[in-house]
Amino acid sequence: MLAIQTFDNRAGGNVIYKALAHPLAAEAIARLYAALTPPVALYDPEGLAAALLAMYPDLPGPATLYVHASEAVGARIGPFAAQPLTALPGSAPGTVLIAAFDAARHAARIAALAPPGTPVVSLDAARLPEALLTNRARYLDRLNFATNFAFFRDQGGMATRLVSANYWSGYGAGPMRLWLRLFDAAGGVLETWEQALPEGAGGFALDSRAIRARFGLPAFTGQLFLHAIGAAGHDVVKYALDTFATDGGTSLSCTHDANAWPSDRFAGLPAPGPGERVVLWLQNSHAAPIPAGAVSLDRMGAERPVALPAALGPFATLAVDVAAHLPGLAWPAQIELRAGRHVVRPRYEVTRAGRTRIAHVNVERADLSPDPAIAALPPSLGRGFLLPFPVLDPARFRTLILPTPMATAQDDLPLRLDLFDAAGRAAGQRFLGRLARDHALAVDLDEFPELREGHGELVYDFRDGGGADGWMHALFRWERRDNGHAAESSFGAHVFNTVMTWRDEPQSYSGPPPGLSTRLFLRLGEGGRHGFAVVIYPASAPWVARSATRLVLHDAAGVALAEQGLAIPCGGSAFVDPLVLFGAAACARAGAEGYVLIRDPGCRLFGYHGLEDAAGGFALDHMFGF
Repeated sequence: MLAIQTFDNRAGGNVIYKALAHPLAAEAIARLYAALTPPVALYDPEGLAAALLAMYPDLPGPATLYVHASEAVGARIGPFAAQPLTALPGSAPGTVLIAAFDAARHAARIAALAPPGTPVVSLDAARLPEALLTNRARYLDRLNFATNFAFFRDQGGMATRLVSANYWSGYGAGPMRLWLRLFDAAGGVLETWEQALPEGAGGFALDSRAIRARFGLPAFTGQLFLHAIGAAGHDVVKYALDTFATDGGTSLSCTHDANAWPSDRFAGLPAPGPGERVVLWLQNSHAAPIPAGAVSLDRMGAERPVALPAALGPFATLAVDVAAHLPGLAWPAQIELRAGRHVVRPRYEVTRAGRTRIAHVNVERADLSPDPAIAALPPSLGRGFLLPFPVLDPARFRTLILPTPMATAQDDLPLRLDLFDAAGRAAGQRFLGRLARDHALAVDLDEFPELREGHGELVYDFRDGGGADGWMHALFRWERRDNGHAAESSFGAHVFNTVMTWRDEPQSYSGPPPGLSTRLFLRLGEGGRHGFAVVIYPASAPWVARSATRLVLHDAAGVALAEQGLAIPCGGSAFVDPLVLFGAAACARAGAEGYVLIRDPGCRLFGYHGLEDAAGGFALDHMFGF
């Protein structure tokens, strides 16, 4: 496992990780290492050496590591036992390397300690170019590293299209642009370029077909690295990613943006069902190779991981057929990916009867344990944590639910299923039990004869005991009855729409809790694929009787073309079709990069966005907000 800290919830993220993981930083550190004259004296004034050595272990040797914190002397940092900085003058280093950015003050500190004539360098030699920085005065500002990855493919009759908006403008950002690098399956750089974003809240798209044509590229399956320059408010690039057939096929799927932080483990990967092939797209997120055996698959709860024998090069992509490593494992069993912090949230692809669908797994938390306080939440928080999901028209769609353990300490899941129609009226309920970590329970909503279109919610139910940590997740699968096309999505629970708070719940898109407002992005679609959404008004406790939701149609320049109101009953839901709301002519004026902003100042809505096409394909995944 890579010995890196990838996320710090108190600070909003580990900036040093993102600074070191940037592809340009990787190239610069390789040049820096090549210029060092051994023996190297590595001075670690800010505790960054462990991350540096984990991601870039090939420091020219021999080397010695020095610290000024007396309590750290003798501690193991990477392969070294830390030595006191006072020992530096008696050594004979060829180079002193300061493991810090903005390191002038550290260099001044050791000027009298380094042997005369010894070159002193720092990680400032590996800074990104000034033109790529949002805050040039402070390098390790999180807004300098508003980055993300996307699975990206234009091969085998399949294409991808990434869609988002310049939401940073709403936080006061000035001119924005993207720095982009496209990697092929071997991790080679296919192309690097920049793209200006529209001024204001304009929409934009990155289409694999257009990029391939623009640069004359061969067919590819790999990943796209995105770096937003000039960001304000958010340091993650959020997007919707659509994958679709270009050869007349019927495949269609959409996924939410990648979680920008590598994890030791991921969960929510389904085992193949009858006639299905499940491929995990393993994509190295770093310049350090993934050694053979460093990544493994395990049936959730079995604790018998099977190591993947293949190594994976820097920024490379590998298709892993899960059945080849876990033969005989079948739906509704689920798989745990032990990724060793080498990858951000991976995608998986399910193929059945010539149709494919793509979805993502989720971060499995290692920092959580069951919290008895959740079972004793005060009445003001009502039903507490809710995990809402759409129930599409039962006459057309079959809906299945697979609860997924999403923390390493989750040994059981005490769950209940509550169903509601679109008006928020109760439409069914079932206690699912105290599910074991290795359970294989997939709930088929066809078992509810009075099922109506609307939504469902998973909630904690402690009637048989069990533990809860608030990180409740599940995989939701929808299947068309007429042609078998399927879509699936997975997400986690939150406390919704209470004015009372508990720790960081109800969460807000920005600022402290309680989160009682909404900004959701819905792309319109293009090329015969049109977008829709299911917008849910979940309420842990009674709140405003009806939402005061506004839906605003924007074009690619961010101009608001039309607006419609929507009043969703508390505990209810609404199906949103922009073509019906605004009309085909207005949507055509908005264009292929237009979008709908779903805004509510007084309710926290939860949404799922989808696509439909004339061939009977459809896609559905949870929306992103900002």
